[in-house]
Amino acid sequence: MTKKLSIVRFKPKPECFDEFLKNIQEWHAQVFADGDHRLMRKDEEVVAIVVRDSEILEENIKRGVAWLDSQRPLLQEFNEVDRHTIPMTGDLVV
Repeated sequence: MTKKLSIVRFKPKPECFDEFLKNIQEWHAQVFADGDHRLMRKDEEVVAIVVRDSEILEENIKRGVAWLDSQRPLLQEFNEVDRHTIPMTGDLVV
């Protein structure tokens, strides 16, 4: 079974940083309870890191986009192309 590693960068609006951080912590605890997940704070960004089985990746992505739609008002856009997130996913090499 292939494992996937996903890294997603978020840039909360300064006045919404704490609210977004609390929301994503709750989201990760709920959705990734059985998987390996971490959150990192770097300067004005929050970075989500998740390792999961490839079979559940697509389902998680769909749920994640729905969740992200509820969080967009709390986030700054990085640019017109990436908008509110900069995601990267690939096969985990062990």
